[in-house]
Amino acid sequence: MVSDEMRAEAKRLKREKDAVVLAHYYVTPDAQELADYVGDSFFLSKKAATLDCKTLVFAGVRFMAESAKLLSPGKTVLMPEPSADCPMAHMVQKATVDAARVKYGDDLAVACYVNSTTEMKAWSDVCVTSSNAVKIVRALPQKNVLFIPDMNLGHYVALQVPEKNVILNDGFCPTHEAIELAEVETARREHPGALVLAHPECGDWVLRESDVVGSTSQIIEAAVASEASEFVVCTVHGVIHELEARTAGTGKRFFFPATTPVCPNMARVTAEKVLACLRDGTGEVGLPDESVIAGSTRALDLMLDYAK
Repeated sequence: MVSDEMRAEAKRLKREKDAVVLAHYYVTPDAQELADYVGDSFFLSKKAATLDCKTLVFAGVRFMAESAKLLSPGKTVLMPEPSADCPMAHMVQKATVDAARVKYGDDLAVACYVNSTTEMKAWSDVCVTSSNAVKIVRALPQKNVLFIPDMNLGHYVALQVPEKNVILNDGFCPTHEAIELAEVETARREHPGALVLAHPECGDWVLRESDVVGSTSQIIEAAVASEASEFVVCTVHGVIHELEARTAGTGKRFFFPATTPVCPNMARVTAEKVLACLRDGTGEVGLPDESVIAGSTRALDLMLDYAK
């Protein structure tokens, strides 16, 4: 729980350090409460690029803080929990990208989910997020698109953009991949009339059972706009903080599969660590080698251009 003293200290430190705190929906609720902006990867990427401040504190996992540093190289970017990483961000080999480029030549675009390492972004033509992946892949001039690293989001994109040849990579989010169809079906039976809201990082077995498939922000917006009163949520449990805040007083209720989806890396980011980061300036994220800066920044910038 965030105390009044913690809020006051955070406010003072942000003013003294000219700092802004960004938090992903998946980190702990107390970390979200100390943030100036809370959102999904796409929102936070855009926000990081436009904020006028000296320091960004990124309450999330490493690829998010690295992207913020690439988009704002003149700012100091700090991570409250430097060890918080994303397993999926590492699930592709350079050989996979090289082989696709040899096979398809100029008629190939490599679309890289933003949940990826900086080096992986540099191998790619454009970055995407779960909220804009369909739009961007559809807009690419190439017929063939290698989608890295997430095969589940890639499969979902392929279904939405059948005119493209979407080539999948064998990567996935362990937390979303672990959501079982049987548990979703049980939750639906226990809450008849509930809408099932799922993130496209889930396996196809979950998406086919869902009423709404979308990014974290799209899931939240769907719940806010819906006339339904109960929802089964198939994404990381941290989103419950924003869901309940946005629907307070409406009587809406949210349920998760019996094996609650928790990202162990996001769960490491707490309010205490955000304060320590602000206080001591710890967890600074540096720029990568010059050899990867140009490629990764180009892919991120192109994502922002396509998403306008």
